[in-house]
Amino acid sequence: MTQTAPHPAPHTPGPAPAAPGRVHRAWFVAAVAFVTIIGAAAFASLPGLLIEPLHEEFDWSRGTIGLAVSVNLALYGLTAPFAAALMDRFGIRKVVALALLVISGGTVATLWMTTPWQLVLFWGVLVGLGSGSMALAFAATVTNRWFTARRGLVTGILTAAGASGQLIFLPLLSWLVVHHGWRPAAVTVSLAALVVVPFVWLLLRDHPADVGLAPYGGTWAEKPAPAVGAARRAVTVLFKAARTGPFWLLAGTFAICGASTNGLVKTHFVPAAHDHGMPVTAAAGLLAVIGVFDVIGTIASGWFTDRFEARRLLAVYYALRGISLLFLPMLLAPSVHPPMVFFIVFYGLDWVATVPPTIALCREHYGEDSAIVFGWVLASHQVGAALVAFLGGLARDAFGSYDLVWYASGALCAMAALMAMVIRRRAHDPLTA
Repeated sequence: MTQTAPHPAPHTPGPAPAAPGRVHRAWFVAAVAFVTIIGAAAFASLPGLLIEPLHEEFDWSRGTIGLAVSVNLALYGLTAPFAAALMDRFGIRKVVALALLVISGGTVATLWMTTPWQLVLFWGVLVGLGSGSMALAFAATVTNRWFTARRGLVTGILTAAGASGQLIFLPLLSWLVVHHGWRPAAVTVSLAALVVVPFVWLLLRDHPADVGLAPYGGTWAEKPAPAVGAARRAVTVLFKAARTGPFWLLAGTFAICGASTNGLVKTHFVPAAHDHGMPVTAAAGLLAVIGVFDVIGTIASGWFTDRFEARRLLAVYYALRGISLLFLPMLLAPSVHPPMVFFIVFYGLDWVATVPPTIALCREHYGEDSAIVFGWVLASHQVGAALVAFLGGLARDAFGSYDLVWYASGALCAMAALMAMVIRRRAHDPLTA
């Protein structure tokens, strides 16, 4: 049951009394956010499926196509630190609705492209900016405003939405690409963005006070005035953190995390498997399975992070990921066999297991600024992903296979494991104090 203020100020609408047994509005807001993030997974699922069809139709090199994907990934990350500031200034509903419209327009515009720069503009810039506005900042803002109790649960559910969306859209989009071409798949992504807009506009609210409620499990609070200077604070925190060693170690390890997941496997696994004769639908299905075990691995990693030293967990995660990537070239084959299934399960468990210990280390070293610092660390994750999405395509063009890319990524993961061990604990650890 929500608690209410005894008597709100005359100019402020008072909190509505909580009806017994009635579901709190916060859960409907969380449901809309969940659906929105699932829809966003469609935008992230398509790039890896486009490489071969665009290469065959337009004769563009894989490096050129990878450039558009890299711009998309980089802007996704670089937009995230400022997205929360925009939501504080203009409201969640307006920012997310506009982002969905930008994504829909950018995606559908690719239907008429004829030159590579149009792919970079439409898919790289427009879709990158739009999807970056619905990154972790969106989930964090919804959780912080609407929930006082159950924040961890809601955060976990909204984080899992991305993996659930990947599971839903990858098989569908791969089937469309194989049987009907890449254009129907692009139209599907555009429509997915448009369908979510009415839900966001009609059901999403910026703050509990907008509907006369207190946050779930909390007490009544007036809606804060639109924030000014939030973007300036994000930049200030960046410059402050950049003067410390742990920031560069965390940013470096997370850049390698992005390089070895979104930039490498999510972008290039399907075309690499297709090079070995595996059907596109089968390869996309394997990526969808990664999404299932991604959820399990993330929850388990959070449990481990509460009980073990975060930097040691990071070292173990990156070391195991590196070893698995070194074996991948030997596992690729025309059909799916048990060793490949084992790789997919193992890799899925490790996919975003690095997030909870990375957040814990940001909190340990940067306190109240940790959320913003993590936003910049997340930006480095996407920059790393962008570089490998581009360089992986160049390597495939130059050497005729992806083998060198897998081996290089395995070596980078070994480097990340060493970097994680270099991070030192603070003398006074707020997590254990």
